Amino acid sequence: MYILLMGPPGAGKGTQAAKLVEEFKIPHISTGDMFRQAVKEGTPLGKQAKEFMDAGKLVPDSVTIGIVKERLAKADCKKGFILDGFPRTLEQAEALGKTLLALGINLTRVVNINVPHGDLVSRVTGRRICKSCGRAFHVEFNPSTKGENCDACGGQLYQRADDSEATVVNRLSVYDAQTQPLIAYYEQQGLYTEIDGRQPIDKVYEGVVKSLKVERA
Repeated sequence: MYILLMGPPGAGKGTQAAKLVEEFKIPHISTGDMFRQAVKEGTPLGKQAKEFMDAGKLVPDSVTIGIVKERLAKADCKKGFILDGFPRTLEQAEALGKTLLALGINLTRVVNINVPHGDLVSRVTGRRICKSCGRAFHVEFNPSTKGENCDACGGQLYQRADDSEATVVNRLSVYDAQTQPLIAYYEQQGLYTEIDGRQPIDKVYEGVVKSLKVERA
């Protein structure tokens, strides 16, 4: 099962990805995770990415796509994956298509969790992340039972610097501009499904699983 998970900042992709990982035992792969792993392993592409990241520059598509290809070729992706945060542009989507073709992989579904901007601002500004394991919580919608500490590992929760209201509004504007061509691209391929992310978490998840058209145990 090869899933491309889309959605604006705060739509709940991380929450849904965690549930998919638990049920289907496939890895959740984000762009940030791929970069960090490639840098940690010291691969040639990882070293290139680190140079751009250390300089505060965007990692160019040529490097990003190479890192994506390296990650998706690993053994834990043979039975499937949840790809999150990539592609962000039409050019990246086309490059991803070529990469998957070379790996003999066909996307199962492109799932977009959509939430209106007004709801997203309150969602994102209330988000808290675990410093230790990276798990996401929300002070209102998905709080940790341990207060300011993570349910999973006990690590300290914090608010990301880019989760301020002004930053979120700008990020949503940029996301919309980038995403519209991607939606059309995957609709043309018959792969696209949009889920109303305003529903309760379990309802959103049921919609995601239903779109995958898989038999559940």
